[in-house]
Amino acid sequence: MRYVVGLLTILIFAAGLALIGLRLAASIREIGLLPEKPPEEGRIVETTFGPIYVEELGPEDGPPLLLLHGSIGWSRMWRPTQEALAAEGYRAIAFDIPPMGFSFRDPGKDYSRKTQAQRVVALTEALGVRPVLIAHSFGAGPAAEAAMLQPDAFAGIVVVSGAIGIDSHLEELSLTWPLGNPTAREFAISATATNPMAMGPLLKRFLHRKEAATEEVIAMLNRPSSRAGTTQALADWLPSLLVPPKDAQSTRPEAWQALTLPVAFIWGDRDTTTPLAQGERLAELTGAPLSILKDVGHIPQIEAPPEFQAALISALATMIPPAP
Repeated sequence: MRYVVGLLTILIFAAGLALIGLRLAASIREIGLLPEKPPEEGRIVETTFGPIYVEELGPEDGPPLLLLHGSIGWSRMWRPTQEALAAEGYRAIAFDIPPMGFSFRDPGKDYSRKTQAQRVVALTEALGVRPVLIAHSFGAGPAAEAAMLQPDAFAGIVVVSGAIGIDSHLEELSLTWPLGNPTAREFAISATATNPMAMGPLLKRFLHRKEAATEEVIAMLNRPSSRAGTTQALADWLPSLLVPPKDAQSTRPEAWQALTLPVAFIWGDRDTTTPLAQGERLAELTGAPLSILKDVGHIPQIEAPPEFQAALISALATMIPPAP
């Protein structure tokens, strides 16, 4: 028994040292020695809800599309999709959902679904567009909430493997120890989302086609992790991922049934993060079409670009046709 207790003590101590080391490594990576600049491929758009980083492709007068990424991403993960959409005549606008990527970090640490939805609306106002929303995974929550908050601001919504959480507002969930502690969340983030060595294994957990986790894709996802303050910002954001929103319309079936905007759903049949049954329920509630991609997991735009792009372009054609 003494041997077991001793071994457990050593393992716990070693794990603690490892977490401390990972947090220190994250701090070193995120030291901002030079003035912070966004990537040259995009620009900062000033909105009434804070500065937002966007990347745009396609003709400026093309039908506008606004693309929202998921929880481990940023706008650049849409680049192959944007190129395909631009070739069809669309103006494809991807943006970084705060605090991810190169958008601003809220001093009030408000990353609730309702506030994020207001940021989406504010961005459309700043850009002067009435877009179709294309929203993946965690980004689908703010997108749907925005469409329900101000439907006249949008021309439609395409949900891709959406992490909506229908009826989740009925659950009594809260952050428990240790993630209820901000410092513990920073340790967890530094060991995963902002740890360059962990990005590959983390990405593969979401994929059915594991080979899609190429070195190029992993490097792209890691790019914002060296930005000053990223670990702390993601730790501030983490509760919005782990605890369902209580005051959001988008978790309520009746709000989906009342939605009058054109809607479409795209889902991978091997999605284990937001299983296909969730997409089927949303399609049933709305009567909207559901495109099912065979042998595809949670991130179809990375796993199966040709199949995904074909399904997306087909869905968009029923909402707003591309420019001639």
